[in-house]
Amino acid sequence: MTKRSKKAWTKWRRLVSEHARSGQSVKVFCREHGLCRPYFFVWKKRLEEDTPTKFLEVQVTGRVPSTPGDSSVEIRLRNGRSLMVRPGFDAEHVRALLAVVEAAG
Repeated sequence: MTKRSKKAWTKWRRLVSEHARSGQSVKVFCREHGLCRPYFFVWKKRLEEDTPTKFLEVQVTGRVPSTPGDSSVEIRLRNGRSLMVRPGFDAEHVRALLAVVEAAG
């Protein structure tokens, strides 16, 4: 990897990460940062393909009282969104939903 190429990867990794934390739409984020939206999506895809899937450590913050028959699990994502799953959920469906939510940025 050339020095110029490494700088580009570093720049776009920072921008894609910054966008994920911003809560802004891609359109607004790109406009405010003077970026071309198609390039943003190209780099986001490159970075996703280059980054291996990671597991996040889960911290149990305490027991939440539940109503009888309610044993749903809430998965909270770093971008502020969450996903509720019920007992007997299909792991492949959850994986697909997470991919869609992450792609939506």
